[in-house]
Amino acid sequence: MKMRTLGRTGVKVSPLCLGAMMFGAWGEPDHNESIRIIDHALDSGINFIDTADMYSSGESEEIVGKALIGKRDTVVLATKFHGAMSFDPNEQGNSRRWIVKEVENSLRRLQTDYIDLYQVHRPSPETDIDDTLAALSDLIRAGKVRYIGTSTYPAHEIVEAQFIARERGRERFVCEQPPYSLLVRGIERDVLPVAEQYGMGVIPWSPLAGGWLSGKWRKDGSDNESRRAALLPDRYDLSIPGNQRKLDAADALAILADKHGMSLIHLAIAFVINHPAVTSAILGPRTMEHLDSQLGAADIALTDEILDAIDEIVPPGVTLHEADRGYDPPAITEPARRRR
Repeated sequence: MKMRTLGRTGVKVSPLCLGAMMFGAWGEPDHNESIRIIDHALDSGINFIDTADMYSSGESEEIVGKALIGKRDTVVLATKFHGAMSFDPNEQGNSRRWIVKEVENSLRRLQTDYIDLYQVHRPSPETDIDDTLAALSDLIRAGKVRYIGTSTYPAHEIVEAQFIARERGRERFVCEQPPYSLLVRGIERDVLPVAEQYGMGVIPWSPLAGGWLSGKWRKDGSDNESRRAALLPDRYDLSIPGNQRKLDAADALAILADKHGMSLIHLAIAFVINHPAVTSAILGPRTMEHLDSQLGAADIALTDEILDAIDEIVPPGVTLHEADRGYDPPAITEPARRRR
């Protein structure tokens, strides 16, 4: 794979990043099988792995750690913090208290003494961004973390963090990890231009839109279901208009892919990594077959004709179902913040 530079860091990463969310209890419970998938990804040219502390309650990090024994220095390793790791209200979030504790837990599970990219998994409006940046800056200076980034941050919070870092002498976020796919294009309006403006890398999650672009979801299909549907009904229930729009678009995109002699999976991933602001797309395979079906996307070139046809199916900047945005601020989710 032709390597790309992560933002302005000078670090070279593959255009496909192996996401480890499905390794462990959330997906593949067999550690040996998960390690086989990781090994295959590395052998195929991927040098970038992304996980998070909360994936299978730390089990994903443990699997990745075992897989990288003897290979650690050849891999750009990313993980994240923020999600609740217990019922203790202080074992979550973006506070200094939690960050300095949880980074040690992640280092132990990953069996490493440094993390290449340590990311804030979601914003925390109740925490001063300067406190978060100060704690992360200390981790960089201590050698435990090389770079820091964000995940699913609104554009205005990305700008605020860059401003605070400059004004107060903190380390700055070097990349953002947003949701982005053929069905979820909202970040084209603001997040991607902002990332380009600040020289940030972008490593989108869910380029297959949670399985909607796997090729299985078709209008005439009898097997339109997902393993995740029971956990996330708002994103899969076809009685919801937004999900019906996704089904219509997925069907039209599958026809477009067939017309040009490629799989919908390749079309979807190639579309994401084709954007000039994007560094690497995060794959989330649960099985070896899933990984093999996605790897070839790095070699797909999309013509202007194909990209124009995609824009006709899902216009630029449009997210077909608002539930797929990945994050809503408390101003939206908490009615009390909107009422006197």
